[in-house]
Amino acid sequence: MSDRTMARQVLLFIWFLSLSSSLGQVSYSIPEEMAKGSLVGNIAQDLGLDLKRLKSGKARIYTGDSAEYIELNKERGVLLIKERIDREALCRQTTPCALHFQITLENPMEFYSVTVEIVDINDNAPMFSVKEMKFDVSESSLTGAKIVLETAVDDDVGINGVQSYSLHPADHFVLKTQDMPDGTKNVEMILQKPLDREKQERVSLVLTAVDGGDPQMSGTIPIIITVEDANDNAPVCFLSVYKTSVAENSPKGTILTTVSASDADQGLNGKIEYHITRSSGGTTNIFEIDRHDGVLRLTGDIDYEKVKSYQIDIQARDSGRHSDTCKVIVDVIDVNDNKPVINAMSKASALSEDLKSGTVVTMLNVQDSDSGENGKVQCFINDNIPFKMTSTTNNFFSLVTDGDLDRERESEYNISVTCADEGVPSLSSSVTLSLQISDVNDNAPVFDKSSYEASVQENNTPGLSIFTVRARDADFNQNARVSYILEDSSVNGVPVSSLVSVSADSGVIHAVRSFDYEQIKDFQFRVKAQDGGSPPLSSNVSVKIIIQDQNDNAPQVLYPVQSGASVVAEIVPRSADVGYLVTKVVAVDVDSGQNAWLSYKLQKATDRALFEVGLQNGEIRTVRQVTDKDAVKQRLTVVVEDNGQPSRSATVNVNVAVADSFPEVLSEFTDFTHDKEYNDNLTFYLVLALAVVSFLFIVSIIAILSVKCYRWRRERMYYKSGANLPVIPYYPPLYADVGGTGTLQHVYNYEVCRTTDSRKSDLKYVRPCSESIISLDTSGTQTLPHAQRETLTNADFDDQKPPSADWRFTQNQRPGPSGAAATPEVAVGTRPWPNPPTEAEQLQALMAAANEVSEATNTLQPGTMGLSTRYSPQFTLQHVPDYRQNVYIPGSTATLTSNPQQPQQALPPPQASATQAEPPKAAQTPASKKKSTKKEKK
Repeated sequence: MSDRTMARQVLLFIWFLSLSSSLGQVSYSIPEEMAKGSLVGNIAQDLGLDLKRLKSGKARIYTGDSAEYIELNKERGVLLIKERIDREALCRQTTPCALHFQITLENPMEFYSVTVEIVDINDNAPMFSVKEMKFDVSESSLTGAKIVLETAVDDDVGINGVQSYSLHPADHFVLKTQDMPDGTKNVEMILQKPLDREKQERVSLVLTAVDGGDPQMSGTIPIIITVEDANDNAPVCFLSVYKTSVAENSPKGTILTTVSASDADQGLNGKIEYHITRSSGGTTNIFEIDRHDGVLRLTGDIDYEKVKSYQIDIQARDSGRHSDTCKVIVDVIDVNDNKPVINAMSKASALSEDLKSGTVVTMLNVQDSDSGENGKVQCFINDNIPFKMTSTTNNFFSLVTDGDLDRERESEYNISVTCADEGVPSLSSSVTLSLQISDVNDNAPVFDKSSYEASVQENNTPGLSIFTVRARDADFNQNARVSYILEDSSVNGVPVSSLVSVSADSGVIHAVRSFDYEQIKDFQFRVKAQDGGSPPLSSNVSVKIIIQDQNDNAPQVLYPVQSGASVVAEIVPRSADVGYLVTKVVAVDVDSGQNAWLSYKLQKATDRALFEVGLQNGEIRTVRQVTDKDAVKQRLTVVVEDNGQPSRSATVNVNVAVADSFPEVLSEFTDFTHDKEYNDNLTFYLVLALAVVSFLFIVSIIAILSVKCYRWRRERMYYKSGANLPVIPYYPPLYADVGGTGTLQHVYNYEVCRTTDSRKSDLKYVRPCSESIISLDTSGTQTLPHAQRETLTNADFDDQKPPSADWRFTQNQRPGPSGAAATPEVAVGTRPWPNPPTEAEQLQALMAAANEVSEATNTLQPGTMGLSTRYSPQFTLQHVPDYRQNVYIPGSTATLTSNPQQPQQALPPPQASATQAEPPKAAQTPASKKKSTKKEKK
């Protein structure tokens, strides 16, 4: 025991002693194993006793039957160790361990209890009851299996007892201690790592128990574990991963590889079987393995394009169902068994022919399922086309233009694209691309000929189709639509458009007017052909029109000159021989060709046997000898005829004088001019007279027809008008009033409306437009006396009679001429009837009536103006003027006045007129007779 421990125990003892003294007893604590005579405590001091009292009272220790381990020293008053105290022997495992005794005193009797606690010291090491522990553990024991171990025994208590255990080595087992209720510890050994008999058949361990004293003490015991054999070893593959390869066209039964595994067990536990547990290819019938020897074979078809690699799990199992798994990786080797597949990603529907070189027109994607060289593809197209194939990236190809496109040369391309791989043997596939070339207006119209020449007969009909120019445009559709235009130019100062025109659509050239070969024989112009593109292209061509001559001109005689003023005669001497050239008829024809070939013939001659005319040259020669019997005056009529179809001709008179001297010729030809002039004048006057007579006859016929038509139309108009037309007669101005009021201050014209057949039957009286002139009854008809109304009614059914020849007017009733009045020099009733109105006066009267009609229409209210129901629907305001004065009706004895109740007679009764003296009649002059006749006709 160390000095430090002893000092701590002494201090503890003194503390308990002082505490116990205060309570009437004393307790001491001392460690065990103190040497004899060691001081336990000063009991006298602790009890408060004097040493004398101890002596006098015979103090002593009373322990009863227990052994005395403590003695009292009375001289010193202290307690001393009498015997060595072993706490384990004294108390074993009981705690606390104490010695209880009493100190007694006599005289007087007193006792005191004293307790001495024996404090344990670490004086005993842990001890096992056996020398070694042996266990049999199966190698198949699972981790966590428990083995209860024997615990160590340590007589010490408390901290000095067994505190912990340790196991060495701790590879397979670990210790687990558990405190029990009795204060002991339960020690278990737990399997933390399976045992393997094949590796270690016996496991030796050392268990160590350690107490907590100071110094620390321990005890050990060996543990021997015997591992029992079990089927605890699974088969082990030699390789965890096997790799092999096979071509995709390998036959069935091909050996791929052999899987090997070993098992540390023996006998049945070491027999291994092989099985395929899983295949990554999705099928389990492609491979098989021999279950005994582990040979892997091919039993199905494999395709590199579908599965490029297979992973096969192989399980090796023993009889105890222990197994191990290994993996077999089968790489499929590609074989060139797939053709390239061509897909058109994009394709232009139509290519414009003006595309630039290098323009992409089609994108192709070529896929070859093979790999490596077998999957490398090259594409090419047919030759001699303006395209090429380029590769942008892997498996992508572009078809680009490699030249200029021309739709007119090739409007469509069928391009064969062939793609081949680089496998052995090489496989290829083809596709045909059809590309349409769209048109661009890049070609101007081209005429069929570089120039045109056509001919047309003169005197053609305007609008005649001469010929057709035609141009072709190699472009398509609208770009090839050609229009023909006549370019502006002039021919001899005349616009060519006034000569010919060209049809814009067909190119037909028409003659605008009739051509005359003699004025223009040919002319040229240019025709432009323009297409319908944008912008339009054009070309032009020269056209020449040749006018072909027609025989439309008669020959013209140049000599001899025909003149009416004088006579030209050729003199032939009487001594002329046969073939004597008298003269030569010279003629020309403005036509051309055979139309201008002239021939001459003798049509008439005074003596046909004397002269002849050359057929081709027109020379007049004698055909015989001139004799004295031949007349001096010879008249030859020569016909000049051309060779046209039909032929045209001209005649010329040639006067020939057969004489030897000029005076003889002059005397014979003096009357030629007179006769000719006479004949010419006579002909002229006859023709003029015939023309004048014909003109007068035609004019007369036209005038008669016009008058007839006019009368017929007027009668038709009167009959169809239904008595709607007003009759506007003429009345002399300053007409005398019946009432004797004198001459009217103003000139008034009056109108009366009559039906179209009133000239045959009757006269209808119409009321004026003003109520202040003629009173109207409720029916709207004129109010007349009963007698006169009856007379008018009866007169409707009688024929109209001519006016009486013996009626006369009074001076106040007789109308005078315009602007005249009755003068005293003329007796009443003796003046003649005024002259009939002239056409100008009639026109003025008509204009005045029209103005009155217009004014009445504008001022009067609508209505029928009080006409009878027979005519009221037809006589409207536009037909009835405003009559406000008396109306005189020539040829009648009645005069309408402004008083509706008092009709007046224009003439006195016949008896009154008979009694009156008849004034002398004025003598009739021829002019008056003519006027009266004309008046009667009217």
